[in-house]
Amino acid sequence: MAVEKEETKTTVPNPEDLKPLDYKEQFSGREVTSRFIDPCAAASKASMDCLNRNNYDRDACLDYFQAYRDCKKTWIKQRKEDRRAGRPTS
Repeated sequence: MAVEKEETKTTVPNPEDLKPLDYKEQFSGREVTSRFIDPCAAASKASMDCLNRNNYDRDACLDYFQAYRDCKKTWIKQRKEDRRAGRPTS
């Protein structure tokens, strides 16, 4: 008796859609601000999923890596601007 496996369909995010979440929203509602909260977690997960799908062929996932770097760059830039303007960053 053969048992067929059902393939689960997962949606693959578009690298251009991986924008950083507002880090202030990530930190709000928490009693303790953690350095482990990452507004770019979706971009990080998408790049790792891409590696898994492509048998760790880095060349196939360059767009996802760039999206992650862009996300982190935007996040750090936003935090620096907030600090310079005297706005709270956490």
